[in-house]
Amino acid sequence: MNGNLLTGVGYFLRGFTMIFQPGLRRFVIVPLAANVVLFSLMGWALYEVTADFYDAAMLTVPEWLQFLSWIITPLLWIIGGLLSGYASTLAVLMLTSPFHSLLAEKVEEWVTGESLPALDGLGATVLQVPRAFFREIRKLLYYLPMALAALIITIIPGVNALAPLAWFLLGAWMMSLQFIDYPMDNHHLPFREVPEACAARRLSTIGFGGTIAVLSGIPFLNLIVIPAAVIGATLLWCEELRALR
Repeated sequence: MNGNLLTGVGYFLRGFTMIFQPGLRRFVIVPLAANVVLFSLMGWALYEVTADFYDAAMLTVPEWLQFLSWIITPLLWIIGGLLSGYASTLAVLMLTSPFHSLLAEKVEEWVTGESLPALDGLGATVLQVPRAFFREIRKLLYYLPMALAALIITIIPGVNALAPLAWFLLGAWMMSLQFIDYPMDNHHLPFREVPEACAARRLSTIGFGGTIAVLSGIPFLNLIVIPAAVIGATLLWCEELRALR
């Protein structure tokens, strides 16, 4: 069987409820703090850019259409907020990847009662930064051809009606791979096995990744999406994918 969409959503919700559980709290703090800092910086930069763009755009609008500003203004800020949410999430994933692996390790040990020969403390985690960075690049290279295909669908008349669905499914798939990679990397499994594992339980992983894709674009809420997703992905690995590898 390919899993269940609602079960996939449930993994994220379970991860959310475990964020501040004793024993896991200290492994959540670093990525959470990094997300707060990056989101604040990006929000400030985006505010400056959006404010300048808005002022310039409104100067080009005829006076008799100025009443549209009450529509344009909230729309611009909503789009800007979503973009900053996605951008800060991506930046945090790139910069704090080793800490997510450490969190995934502790969650798996808590769930299974087995110790993992993965990372041993904060010092070893920091030393993993270069390797983790290149693994993130590997994920990006996997993503780009599919993103290009979705972009082509977007610009083809008629077919582009399917573009929103294509982008959502791509985002859901990549979010699943992104987070399930952490527990699998702790077992020293190559990245090529991550899509294979996810495909074996496709509905569960799409339900899980789709939830993350939606919530990661919501400002402020996205601050806690990352640690919840790491925990949820580890639960998904332990309960559905681990036996398959």
